[in-house]
Amino acid sequence: MSRADELYRATCLDILENGFYDTELEVRPRWADGTPAHTVKKFGVVNRYDLREEFPIMTLRRTYWKSAVDELLWIWQKKSNRIADLGSHVWDEWAGEDGTIGKAYGYQLGIKHQYKEGEFDQVDRVIYDLKHNPASRRILTNIYNFEDLHEMNLYPCAYSMTFNVTGNTLNAILNQRSQDMLTANNWNVCQYAVLVHMMAQVAGLEVGELVHVIADCHIYDRHIPAVRAMLEKEGYPAPKFSMDKSITDFYAFTKNSFRVEDYRYHSFDFEIPMAI
Repeated sequence: MSRADELYRATCLDILENGFYDTELEVRPRWADGTPAHTVKKFGVVNRYDLREEFPIMTLRRTYWKSAVDELLWIWQKKSNRIADLGSHVWDEWAGEDGTIGKAYGYQLGIKHQYKEGEFDQVDRVIYDLKHNPASRRILTNIYNFEDLHEMNLYPCAYSMTFNVTGNTLNAILNQRSQDMLTANNWNVCQYAVLVHMMAQVAGLEVGELVHVIADCHIYDRHIPAVRAMLEKEGYPAPKFSMDKSITDFYAFTKNSFRVEDYRYHSFDFEIPMAI
């Protein structure tokens, strides 16, 4: 069983056994039939993944990691909010008439800000500091821009990355306000594990830990049977992750720059309803 499986199982069991059910509260999300999408949740979940030991992909079910990387590059490389720039359809239901998701995600990372060294957007500032100021404790991004929230079709869930260099090792913290454990948890973990690998390679550093901090960690009511069925399975060992070591330009990576070899996973026979 991979370490990602172990953490996923422990987190889900804790939610199901000790979590808070919001069935008596008014909630925003709805199922396709208009029914309120209630959850059972835990507050303040923290999971740590040592990227030196293994790539944190779960095997209890398949994670479509290439699509996850494609979305990551859409946000962090293209800095786009246009769904036409994305290779999957994961954002289609959040697109407005203009074909964008509003001033969210990649749009925020692409806004340039003035520093004493010149103008940088958030991504380029991280790269600059990792190369020139690795001892800095200010290397972070934040896309939860209150000024623009009213023009975002969805408030950012994974909203902040903090990068920290210890010796020659790059560690990072992913902060997330809300996490749907069935549909999004390992998707996000794989994405930001790849991002840490990318940033480390570009800056000439070794990869270290990814710490995932989740404020509201939940399972939707209609997802509970699928989650329980997954937790009954025995996972497989983590696959081997590799990347194109010749790339030193952050913007030269593509989704084909990464490989996951010997990825074994269990079948998943549930149709997952989506809460919007």
